[in-house]
Formats: sequence, C-alpha cells, structure tokens
Amino acid sequence: MRIRAAVTETPGGAFVVRDVELETPRQHEVLVRITAAGLCHTDLGSQAVWPQQLTPMVFGHEGAGVVEAVGAEVTGLAPGDHVCLSFHSCGSCEQCAAGSPGYCVSMQMLNASGGRGDGTTPLSRDGSPVYGGFFGQSSFATYAIAHERNTIKVPADLSPVVAAPLGCGFQTGAGTVLNRLRPEPGSSLVVIGAGGVGMSALMAAVAAGCDPVIAVDPVASRRALATELGAKAALDPTADDDLVAALLDLTGGGAHYIVDTTSRPAMVRQAIAALRPRGELALVGIGAEIEFDVMSVISKGIRVHGVIEGDSDPARFIPELIDLHQRGRFPVERLITTFPFENITDAVAGMRDGSAIKPVLTFP
Repeated sequence: MRIRAAVTETPGGAFVVRDVELETPRQHEVLVRITAAGLCHTDLGSQAVWPQQLTPMVFGHEGAGVVEAVGAEVTGLAPGDHVCLSFHSCGSCEQCAAGSPGYCVSMQMLNASGGRGDGTTPLSRDGSPVYGGFFGQSSFATYAIAHERNTIKVPADLSPVVAAPLGCGFQTGAGTVLNRLRPEPGSSLVVIGAGGVGMSALMAAVAAGCDPVIAVDPVASRRALATELGAKAALDPTADDDLVAALLDLTGGGAHYIVDTTSRPAMVRQAIAALRPRGELALVGIGAEIEFDVMSVISKGIRVHGVIEGDSDPARFIPELIDLHQRGRFPVERLITTFPFENITDAVAGMRDGSAIKPVLTFP
C-alpha cells in the first residue's frame, strides 16, 4: 500500500515527507494507522549518525494509532483496537523471560538495524528498499508495520497525543523512578534536565510521595512548569554559583536519589557530589564518556544505575501509567506541543530550541 513517510535521504539529512510503499503484515506483525507520533531526542541523535548504507531511512518510535490488520498468528489484537507502539524485543532471551525486555540480547538488531530482525524492510520506493523498522515501528508515517510484542492496547477514549510518548520518553522517565529506583515516600529526589524524560521522572517522583522533588534546568519556562507539577524548587545550573551547595541545603545534606537525563560530564560530577551517603544516581541520557573521581563514589557508597526504557515491560507498565494519568497523577498533557505531520521540520526546531518539551506529530 502507498503511504506517506518522513524520509531521511542521507546521514544527518532532514526529514522530508514522501510517498513510499508498505508491505502487508507478516504472521506476527500488525499494521497500524498512525494518528500521533512523539518526536524524541533519540530520533534526532540516530538521524545524525545513521550509516549511509542504511539510507533512505524512516525513523519514529513513539507511535499511536488504530490497528488496521493483523498477521495470521497475532493474538490479543484485532482491527479497530487503539494502540500505543513501544520498543521491540525477542520475548525469548533471558532478559525478556525475566520481564526486562529493555535489555533484550537482540535489542540492537530488532530496533536499530534498519529493518526487521531478518534484515528485510517492509518499506520500499520505486522498487528499491527504504530502511525502517526503527524500534520495531518507524512511526513517522501514516501507517506502520509493528509487532505484537511492541503493540500495546490502550483505551479508545485516551487521546493518541497522550498515548504516543508513553511508548518511550514518558515510560523512560517514569520507569526510572518507579521501576528502578523505587523511592520510599519522603525521600528526596533531584531531576537534572527537565525535558520530556526528566519531567516524566519528576511527576512519577511526586506521585510516589518523594519530598522534596527538585528540578535542575537552564530554561526558565521549564523550571516554572516543574514547580507547577510538584517540584519544591527548580534551579538554574547556569546561574547558581554553587549548584551542589544549593542541592545539599535543599535536601538536608544530600539527595537520596538523582536522575540525570543530560549525560553531560559536569552535571554528572555535580550529581555525585550532591548525593548523600549511599545515595543513588540513575543515568538515563544518551552520551559518550564521562570522567569522575572514583573515590567520590566509593567513599559515599553511591550506587550508579544505567537505565534503558525505564526498566519497563511495556505491556505491563504502560497500562499502569495510563491509570496514573486517568487519576490525575501523571498529567503528561502539560508537556505536549502538537504539530501537523507535514510540519515535522517545525517540530524538530521546537525540540532543538527548547520551546517544545515533547513535540507530538498529529495525522489527519
């Protein structure tokens, strides 16, 4: 079938909406009509370094929509179901069997190889392959082929604009707090970086009863929103002469938990200094290398966590987040700015200049 997709023609090239062809779903696949798709820093970061041999490429990994057709061996999903799309996993390795599909041994192959696990791609143009299968979906398109394992049924009355980012960004932030750190009520938690992931972590911390919850971000509007969402304080790391001293004071001697979404070496070093003895640091942002004094970690008995996708099993955790949202305890709609799909370039600009915390593309 002919669809419209935002195609990246060359490594680092812009998203350009083009006509492409999409195959019918295979036995365990699901055809989804996309009604909303979140834009994530992972899309932009991957686009910037994507290999030349895997272009043209269609990104997008926070899709939501309606099931149009299912493969012969798909169970639990049917045409007409409203769904959210998340990352793909094999379902049979040790980590998947343990309920931790974010650490699936086939994660790279199934989510970032430019196609299905067998090397094929369901997309083409004029008889030549268009690479896709990004996070098992490539949802910057009017239709996407997903898989029964990464297609999560959601209530029909849930806005797809809210449902879409649950598949990655929102579950990453909230899951880091609720699934990995699991703070006790009354414990202090600091979030460094108040983007979509950081704000989701902040809201989850507030819902878990953390006190105080503190945000750190250079953008004034984001700091203001963080306090509206329950943060007791929001600090500007570029203006505070001694950020560590301020955090130590606000948390009564050091934070119990810090979630860093930036992967900036200077921020991580300050996070370590701002933790209390036996505090815990969760690293969520995608980055390269960070140097810090090992003794600063050892001497305080600090735990450092690396977290992918919020330690989430999407089939279990996304319904939990929807329940929190429906009870008014996870108001993610406050983070969202919508853009028509054809205006994806404006959404990218909004994410890059900080004016849009969570851009979400909408489809007619």
